Parts: sequence; structure tokens; C-alpha cells
Amino acid sequence: MSMSTVEPGTRLADRFRLEDRVHESAGATLWKALDEILARPVAVHTFAPDFPRVTEVVTAARLASRLTDPRLTQVFDAADEDGTAYVVSEWVSGDSLLDLLESGPVDPERGAALVAEAAEALAHAHAAGLTHLHLTPGRLVWTSGGTVKLLGLAVDAAILDLRSEEPAREDAEGLGRLLYAALTGHWPGESDCGLPSAPLDDGKVCTPRQVTAGVPGYLDAITCRALLQEPRRGQPPLTTPAEVAEALAEVPRPTPVPVNTAPPALNLRSEAPDGLGMGVTTMPPQRPMQHQHQQPPRPQTGAASRILLTVIVLLVMAAVGVGAWTVGKNLGNTPRVTQPDVAESPSPTAKPVAVKPVSATGFDPLGDGAEKPEIAGLAVDGKPSTEWHTDSYLGADLGGLKDGVGLVLDMGKPVPIADVAVSLGDSAGATVQLKVGDAADLGSLKTVAEAKGASGTVTLTPSKATTGQYVLIWFTRLPPYLGKYRGTIYEVTVHSPGSA
Repeated sequence: MSMSTVEPGTRLADRFRLEDRVHESAGATLWKALDEILARPVAVHTFAPDFPRVTEVVTAARLASRLTDPRLTQVFDAADEDGTAYVVSEWVSGDSLLDLLESGPVDPERGAALVAEAAEALAHAHAAGLTHLHLTPGRLVWTSGGTVKLLGLAVDAAILDLRSEEPAREDAEGLGRLLYAALTGHWPGESDCGLPSAPLDDGKVCTPRQVTAGVPGYLDAITCRALLQEPRRGQPPLTTPAEVAEALAEVPRPTPVPVNTAPPALNLRSEAPDGLGMGVTTMPPQRPMQHQHQQPPRPQTGAASRILLTVIVLLVMAAVGVGAWTVGKNLGNTPRVTQPDVAESPSPTAKPVAVKPVSATGFDPLGDGAEKPEIAGLAVDGKPSTEWHTDSYLGADLGGLKDGVGLVLDMGKPVPIADVAVSLGDSAGATVQLKVGDAADLGSLKTVAEAKGASGTVTLTPSKATTGQYVLIWFTRLPPYLGKYRGTIYEVTVHSPGSA
């Protein structure tokens, strides 16, 4: 297969199906694809037939695949066979440093912690003979799983034909640029990375503390030692990623998504867990320590024990006689016992049930009438790896062209709506409204719920009972996407109230 025939739907290596073209530049195209064997999204680079550095890219990808640091993008496959060249790597979801800096610099120590993680990962790569050479805010990601990922190791440089006689120093300076961006919200590099340029003082980049108030002195010094390659506070310049990592070693690290490691309480189990219920004995509470080492009483022996046994037998017989007399006396005088009123158990709460729509379509009544209708069904196909998305716009307000755009579902008949779960993209900033009505007409659809600054999975719940045949997910603001703005919906699930 020639690379000139690559298009959405193309399958590579009989398992990777290309789905969405994400970016294209200078003969290299990045796709979001689906690994059909493992049913997971992956990132795939493909290359035009005349791309001049295919061999270098494939070699770099294969070398990068040998690294095991979880903070580096994992490469799954790389090939150049029969006119087809491609690199397959993990699909990383989350917010890049560029995304995090949209509203200005982040908390200084949080930003420094992200860069510290990248520095440690890059130090491991350099120890294995691999470099990055293209460290930008878009390549450092805080993932949706609460970890740090550095994208593009070795592969970016091969694609862009970047070289350096001092790669360790170049990557140390790159880490300094990332740290500067995190602390100030400005970019001290020559290339346009989506951030405003760093201000200059007499032709020299201003230090972070000159740009932003509240930057700790030690982080200002580390930034200058890496970025400007200058000694600060009696410390020498930082010339390798390992030195940057060591300088940032004391910065508190970002907290990952909490994982509950405590075992479930045994008294809540209705049955023993597999393999754990056999041979397990619950220990009784232990006695206070001062009693644990007392000598046990000596057993009674000989005549003394026989006398004690006789006394015990007589006492038991007396107790039985008294008990029998008491029971007989009270048999005829048993008071009537009245059962206390028992509160009637409440009816179990009805669990909402998912209702599958008959169809879905892109809805653009204020524009040309339709918005990506050919992929609308991907938002209701039950596969979280597929998506519908809007066109890309120049502004979050849809470039000022219209008030909104969305995805409309036809339920086939009027149904009561309990809530609608919408899986959005990972970039924050979307404003979505839930509109319901009996006609696929904007004037007939009433807004019943709204979420602002949304990302990930959001649940839109009407404030009162709502019924309708058409359900509209309506974007009034779009999140950033590759330098522009685009709304994305991976999956929509409509819930109707269940019967108790």
C-alpha cells in the first residue's frame, strides 16, 4: 500500500485503523487511530512517499521503544515496509503545559514539579543515548490519570530534522524554557509555541521574578542556571537534564489520582472473596499487656479436685430447680407483649435506564445547517474511542460566527429524561447546554441544564421533569484544540427514569 492512499479508515499492520487526522506538516501526518486488537486509542504518524527522513524516524522510534520510564511516551510499533512507513505510540489524554497556561502562569511549585518529572525522565533517556531537542509546552502533559508524560522523545527531532553538537546542554536549556514558561506564562524561545514571548531587558530575557511576582528565589535561580546557562547563588550552570533533575529534586511532586488501597471491611461482605474466605480466623481483642504474661492457675488435683467437682454439681442442681419453679409460676401470668410499630420500608429508588437514540446528527441551525454529520453516529456507537467533533474555529465563542453548534439525538418518540452523560474532550473550557423538545428546531428545544468550563465526562441533569423526542448537546463555548477551538464528544448516554 502506498502512503499516498492513506485516509480515514486505512488499516496498518492489520490492526491499527486510522480514524481522525490530528495534524499534518512537512509530509508527516499525526492520526488518532484505534488498535482493533486491544480496543484502545493510539497515536499514529504516517509519512508522505517523498518524506526524506523515514529511516531516521523509524530508527529513532525503535530506540525509544526500549525505554521503560512511564513518563515517556511508549512506542508500540514502527515500520517501513512495502512503501508504508508509520510509527505507533500511546494516545495520551490530558492537559499539556500549554493548556494549563491558558489563563496565566501556574502555581510555581506545581509548575516546577511537572518540569522536574520531565527532567528525570529525560535524564534516563540521555543515559540510554537518546535526546529530545524539541521541548515545548505542548509536549509536556499532565494526564487525565494524574501523571506526567513527556511526548516525542527522539521521534520529534527525527521528523523535524533537529540536530545539536551538544544535545545534553540543548535539552537542559529546553527544560529551562519549560520552567520559565510554567513560572511566567511567557516563552523564552525563538519558535512560536502558542505563548507570548518573554519580555527583554536591554536585549536579554528578563528573569522569572522580573516578570511574575511570587516566584520563589530558588526557582528563579534554577531557571537562570538552565535557560541562560549562568551561575546563580554560587551554583554553576545546569548543563545536562540530570543536573536539572537534581536541582529540582526537593520540589514537592504533583499528587497522582488517589487510589484506595485499604481492603474492604470484612463485616460488609455478604460472602467471602474468592480465595480469601478459607482458613481465615478473626482474632478476638487482645487483653491488656499487663495480663498477657501472668502464669495460668495450676490445675486442681487429687481430693481437692473431687470436692470442688461435688460442690459445682450441687450448685448446678440447685440453680436448675429454682429456674424450673420460676418458669412454672409465671406461665399463667405472662403479660401480653405488644409489637412496636415498624416503619414501613421505603420503596427502592428507581435506577435510571439507558435509552438508545434512533439517530444522531451534527446540528448547525445558525450556520450551514449541518456540522460534521458524517461522523455524528460515532458519538452514540458505544465505543469511547470514537468521536464526533465540531469544525475548528478561531475563537472559543465559535469565532463570533454564531451563538452555538451541537449534536442532536432523535430518540424515536418522546421519552422522559432523567439525565444525559456526555464524554467530552480532555481540554477544559467547554460550555455545553442540554436542550430537549419534540421538534429538531432550535426554537422548540428548551434548555434544561448547563455545564461551564467542562471537560471529561459531565452529567447534565434537568432541574425538573423533562420529556421530549429530541435531545441536543449544544456548545456555546469551545475548548482549545491545536491552536484553534473545537468541541468534541466521544459518547452520549441518555438516561430515562426506571420503574421501581
